[in-house]
Amino acid sequence: MSSPPVSLSPANIWSQDFGGKAGVTAPEKLDKPLQVVTVRAASVPSSKPHNFLAKKGFNVRSYGTGERVKLPGMTFDKPNVYEFGTSYEDIHRDLESKDKEFYTQNGLLHMLDRNRRLKKAPERFQETKEKFDIIVTVEERVYDLVVLHMESMDSVYNRPVHVLNVDVVDNAEDALMGAFLITDMINLLAKSNDLDNDIDEMIQEFEERRNRVILHSVLFY
Repeated sequence: MSSPPVSLSPANIWSQDFGGKAGVTAPEKLDKPLQVVTVRAASVPSSKPHNFLAKKGFNVRSYGTGERVKLPGMTFDKPNVYEFGTSYEDIHRDLESKDKEFYTQNGLLHMLDRNRRLKKAPERFQETKEKFDIIVTVEERVYDLVVLHMESMDSVYNRPVHVLNVDVVDNAEDALMGAFLITDMINLLAKSNDLDNDIDEMIQEFEERRNRVILHSVLFY
């Protein structure tokens, strides 16, 4: 008989993942970390799962799938737009020059400061030549783009990659909850000695425990 779904508040997820110990930020490292990538449209907000997974010991990268990086502007119809590859340092400096107080209050400068400690610049998924064991997206339209891109590539190495989608609403609270969920899911998958064989059963276990629906495709490099 299945256990009842667990409450999805960040506090409850944190308690389960880290034993309820406040301040625990660097869990034990894995012997053979999975190659993991998190992907969303603009790539910038994806630093939360990137950060959490890195602290768990995974070899993790983060990418976007859009044509450009778009960040909220001072009005809804005028976002700040940057080319992929523009450094977080330059984006941070640009927003500071436009209105430091406004972008401090809405959290963008803090987010960029956190991101620039993880990587130099936002990167576009379709341009990377790296290979991963698991690709995690946070919305279905990005999942579809990733699957379409992978299917358009010739399979040369016959190396499987699992593409998974965990829907996360794009706001600060849900992004934090999504980061916990993604970390929990990857941590579960990392326990397998034969991921290709075990992943369907493990996804089902995760879906039942977290009351979530996970999209899953197996593609090949």
